[in-house]
Order: sequence, then structure tokens, then C-alpha cells
Amino acid sequence: MSSKAHTALVELREDLDGDVFAPWDPGYDAARAVFNAMIDRRPAVIAQCAHEADVVRAVRFARELDLNIAVRGGGHSVAGMGTNDAGLVVDLRRMHDVTVDPAAEAVRIGGGATMSHLDRATQPYGLATTGGRASTTGVGGFVLGGGTGWLDRCCGLAVDNLLGVELVTAAGERMHANADENPELFWALHGGGGNFGIATHLTLKLHELPEFSVALLLFTPEFGREAVRTFCDMIEAGPDELSGAVLYLTGPPEEFVPPHLVGALLCLTLVTYAGAEADLRKLTEPLLALPHEAEIVSAMPYTDVQCMIDDPPGMRHYWSAEDVTGAPDDLVDAFCARSEAVPVPTGTQSALIAQGGAVAAGPTEFPVPYRDAPWAVHPYGMWWDPADDERCRQWVRDMRAAVRPWSTGAVYLNFIGDEGRDRVRAGLGPQNMWRLGTLKRRYDPDNVFRFNHNIKPL
Repeated sequence: MSSKAHTALVELREDLDGDVFAPWDPGYDAARAVFNAMIDRRPAVIAQCAHEADVVRAVRFARELDLNIAVRGGGHSVAGMGTNDAGLVVDLRRMHDVTVDPAAEAVRIGGGATMSHLDRATQPYGLATTGGRASTTGVGGFVLGGGTGWLDRCCGLAVDNLLGVELVTAAGERMHANADENPELFWALHGGGGNFGIATHLTLKLHELPEFSVALLLFTPEFGREAVRTFCDMIEAGPDELSGAVLYLTGPPEEFVPPHLVGALLCLTLVTYAGAEADLRKLTEPLLALPHEAEIVSAMPYTDVQCMIDDPPGMRHYWSAEDVTGAPDDLVDAFCARSEAVPVPTGTQSALIAQGGAVAAGPTEFPVPYRDAPWAVHPYGMWWDPADDERCRQWVRDMRAAVRPWSTGAVYLNFIGDEGRDRVRAGLGPQNMWRLGTLKRRYDPDNVFRFNHNIKPL
């Protein structure tokens, strides 16, 4: 380390109210770990910021030393975009404050908050907003990437509920963006991710959610196709409050799985409903009439549902996705055929996820071109043993290829890793790239914030 870098690091330690970790510090390895165990990177410095002033100081430190900057919120990027080698990581996890304004039906969230922080703060008021499907997902990356979840069919995408963002720019300056202040930047933040600055706080619209219910059914693969077909028909005919997904997976050692099916391939339908259990039972009658191995139909707090498919820490991950034009019989056949080849026994899953409703009816001007896709296919590779790396990754690629004939051409970027420039264009919309690139040149001309689904400055 040069004397200049050493002096700058000493000053950063003194200036930050949060903690600073260098590779020789105790706690460095724990601080650099992210949820995907396949990612093993060694930043030069990790700045665990306590507030916005710390973020400003950290950015200026990195610019002074010409260090690459990665921004970590929840650390849930499957490609490890929240970390880097030999650069600075701006770690926001200490900034997880959540302030609910029930009268305004709005919430202000720190840039390092997870879904758990958000959901548990709003639940006592009977309010919620569209969140990710795992409680450990970071709110900032989720929202700025578009944001789909169990509530999107009735409440819209997360960005449809975005009221304002507080940012630190690449120049180390504070900015605020909303519909009235810096509206062009605000537009870009509706899907453009972390390309334009570090989101230190976000303000979101809330919706009334007095009741929430789920129906979870397990099927053996021989009844999988009928279950998928019935599930799709039920969602498409149902109200916007009805949502969910079909998953093929290895039977987990959970209480709701019969012992003889633990470790076996299963088809699971998870139906979520923003309403009462009695109404959900009526809506799911077609599914309940099919031969199944186990069922749970119950009212359940939304916060608990958000934790249902949390990933255990330390697993290896590889994901992809295709947004599809519909769920005709041939798409269902292709999805089920590849799903029956899910690597077993691993944590790998195939998911067919309901969209539509308020997602399709939402604003069309934002850079979220997957809005009009009624379904998303999400092959979700997840396993423990490095020896399974190739077979699990190949299965993910095979599933994506199998359903590509029905692709809309768009993709939800939060569902995929680093799949190249063309997929970024597909995730933001080719017609939006010039406008986004122009804004990138204005707010980040040196592409400082490049550890993301990157938009290059024009």
C-alpha cells in the first residue's frame, strides 16, 4: 500500500461513524461474504456506513484513490455485484431504518434495509407494499431493479410504488429525485438499478393489507402437469389479489412434507391471496380437487409468507429467467418436462411465477419492458456441493432454452446474473437505452457505478 493510500485509509477510519475493514483486520472475511457461496472476492476496503454522510465520505475516498466502487445492500445479487476485487465496497447494511407514515400510507426505508425490516415495520399498521419473495432481499436493489413479488398483481411493481429516492452521486454529492425534483433521473431509477448513484433512502407508497392467506399443495411429478395447468387457469380467471407460483423442487425436511417424500422430486403450488382464508379456499377448489400429498390452506401474516422460501446461507447459486407470452399447453408441457429433470437432491428449483393484473395495467413509460408478460419462468439453481456446479448450471441453461420459444424478449434483471450486454438491453428495453445512457453520462460519466447490470455512459 502506498503512503498516500495508507494516509487516506487512516483518515477514512477516523472520519466514518461506521466501521472500516481492510484485508488484515479481524472481521474482514465475515464482512466480505455474500449470500452466493460461489462468489469469493477480496475488496481492498469495506466501508460499513452508518448514515448518508459516511456514504459521501466513502465515495470521495474511492475517487481520490481511483478505486472501483461496489455497493452492497442486501448482498443478494446472484452475480455478486455487491462486492469486487481490490476496490471499495460501500456496505449499507447498518442503514436499515424504516419510518412508516400511516396517515400518508408511505414508508421511508434506509438503503441497507431488507424485506424483513420493511415488512415487519409496516405490518402493525395493516399496510404493505410489493416486496421480494425472500425476507433477506435488499430493498434498494430490489426496488430500483423493478421489483416483482406476491403483491404485484394487486399493488403493481415496486417501482410503481416509488415516491422518492435520496442518492449519493459518483461525485460524492447528495441528491433527491421524485416526480417533481429531478424527474428525468427519477424515471431512470424505475428499473435502471444502481447505475446513477447510491440510494441511501427510498420512499414507497403503502397499501392496506388487513388479511393475507396462502394455499400450499404438494404433488408427485405424475400429477405435476395437471397441477400446473389447473394453477395457471385458476390464476388467469381469478382476481388480482390472487397470485403465487408453481415450483418443482427436492422435498425439503420440513414438517409439511411427508417423510417418504423428503429428498424426492415434488411439484409444489403456492397460492397467495391478499384476503381471507375462506375466500382463498373457494378460489383454489380446482387445485384442492386434484390428487395431492399434502396441503396447507391458512390465513398467515404476510411477513411470515415472505420468509417461507428464504435461502439458507452458504449455498451456491446460479439463476436465469424468461418472461413468457402466456401459459398455453405446449409451454406447460415444456416447463414440466424440463422441471422433471431438476437436479435431485439439491436445492435447485424451477418456478413458474404469476404476473399480470396491476403489473400489466401499470405505467408504461418506465424502463421495465417485462411488464406485459403474464408469466415468468425462473430456473433457480441452488446447491451445496461444488461437484454439482456444472450439472446445476447446465440445467438452468436448458430450462431457459426450453421455454425461449414463448419469450417476450424482455427479462426481469433481478432474476438473472451477469448474462451480457444484450440481456441488459432486454431487461431495460432497447428503446430506453439511449435515454438511460444519456442520463448515465450526466450523473456518472466515468461509469464509477459499474458493478451492476451496467448502463454505459453515451
